[in-house]
Amino acid sequence: MNDYTAPDFARTPIDEESAALLAIGGLELRLIDAADTEARRHWHRATARGFHDGAPDDNELVRRLANTAGDRVTAVLDATAADPLTPVATVRSWPMGLSVPGGGTLPAWAISSVTVSPTHRRRGLARALLTAELRTAHGLGLPLAMLTVSEATIYARYGFGPAAHQASITITTGDARPAPAAPAGTGRLHFVSPESLRHDAPAIFEAARRRGAGDVDRRDSLWDQILGFTTPALAEPSEAAAPAPTTAATPTRQTVRFDDPTGRPQGFAVYSVTLEGDAYPGRLDVVDLVAATDAAYTALWRFLLDLDLIGEVSAPLRSIAEPLVWQLENPRAVRASAERDHLWLRLLDVPAALEHRRYAAPGVFLLDVSDDLGIAGGEFLLTVSPDGAGSAHPLAAGEASPAGAAHLSLSVAALSALYLGGPSAVVLSRAGRVTEHTEDAATQVDAAFRSGQPPHLSTWF
Repeated sequence: MNDYTAPDFARTPIDEESAALLAIGGLELRLIDAADTEARRHWHRATARGFHDGAPDDNELVRRLANTAGDRVTAVLDATAADPLTPVATVRSWPMGLSVPGGGTLPAWAISSVTVSPTHRRRGLARALLTAELRTAHGLGLPLAMLTVSEATIYARYGFGPAAHQASITITTGDARPAPAAPAGTGRLHFVSPESLRHDAPAIFEAARRRGAGDVDRRDSLWDQILGFTTPALAEPSEAAAPAPTTAATPTRQTVRFDDPTGRPQGFAVYSVTLEGDAYPGRLDVVDLVAATDAAYTALWRFLLDLDLIGEVSAPLRSIAEPLVWQLENPRAVRASAERDHLWLRLLDVPAALEHRRYAAPGVFLLDVSDDLGIAGGEFLLTVSPDGAGSAHPLAAGEASPAGAAHLSLSVAALSALYLGGPSAVVLSRAGRVTEHTEDAATQVDAAFRSGQPPHLSTWF
């Protein structure tokens, strides 16, 4: 399943059920073909308005058109509106690989650019769009859907659960002395050109994201943005990975690569320095720091924290459990702020999703999954072998579950939150989100589902 290719996904027909519901209210659900440049221009203007961005000029529209040309772009149109060509609701989607526990990747339906015009609130537009996306993804054979969200109160009603969190961290460099037992990290650091790193970075990232769970494929446009070849169109997720191309890298952006003792690139950092009123010490902003080995991680952070004339280092979109905290003599030098949910998952095919990740402990689990949308509900039996492999299937009529199976009931949103090993089933049980039918069922789920480190998504999409 890792080599999944959706057959012409961008032209998959509009979901008839959602289209019919919107038509009752005089609205049209329409697929906007990439060849219909004018319609896509109106669509991009609508998404910019939805995220309170300035109206994109012609050059910006050309850039956005190029960056979303391969996506499935959907709009809701109101022929009675004063501007009937500009959508009153938008969404776009595409298949994207998600790293899962055990080092593999699983194809998921990425959903982005979800907007509804404030003139059309409470008319069922968001529900029509999202349920249409889920049915489309399920019809394409994708086991998961996912999104990054600006608001956390919307998506649970569609079966999404918060599966990965992130935090912004700030480090005071004067207090960031390494702990006596902190590893030194063997290897060598090099300043490299952005063009050189553009060649090496994708392979480093692929190796790094397989060490954990929760990260996704990076598009070429995102790499160009990270390395300073482009300027981000928006700060929020709808277009953050689809920046505007320019002709040169941002002059203040620095790129550093770490090589192991054999000369193999194993990590990199991209950063910029800001001076307040041209005065020192300055603030260093980490644009991206990726490490495929612990030695690379240690060396890159040590390099950044030891730079002269820097008083503070700031890094967004970091893990909620950074090893850096434990490498410093004074852990209070690292201040985490704005910890929040980041990646929301939605299981569409429970057996396929459960079988394509690895587990930390063996066990047999009977999962009663409820799904208000009728896509992924049912009773499922998951059997995890001692080597961490899982097999799963719907419980057939009349089939008895094995004796001793850990039995619990939960919504598809709760199972989706648990899928990458982030939250605890015991905590969800205490919160009333999981119901145990056998003793210590949630504890057994935690033992099997847990991940060595919290799932982490390093970007928006």
